[in-house]
Amino acid sequence: MILKTLAILILAAALEVGGDALVRIGLRGPAYWMAAGALVLFAYGILVNQSGVDFNRLMGIYIAVFFVVSQVISLILFKQLPDDRIILGGGFIVTGGLLILLMT
Repeated sequence: MILKTLAILILAAALEVGGDALVRIGLRGPAYWMAAGALVLFAYGILVNQSGVDFNRLMGIYIAVFFVVSQVISLILFKQLPDDRIILGGGFIVTGGLLILLMT
């Protein structure tokens, strides 16, 4: 169950961050990127809400997964490295997500 939940949340985070990145690209370029971003964000909403996990637990775990995925996509697409404050704060976020995932 844990692996299935993590897989769904990783996919959902990739869709959310990817959709936002497409919208960001569309704001500076062709409008079809914004439309693609809207479709990807819609897919994210459907996926995350059909996971079958309690909403409060889901969001606690998802925020940690979202943080990690957003940092990876930020690095790949926008060549932005996280600074020490982001890494430290992100460590707290990921620790909290792991506590929620493993302790409940």
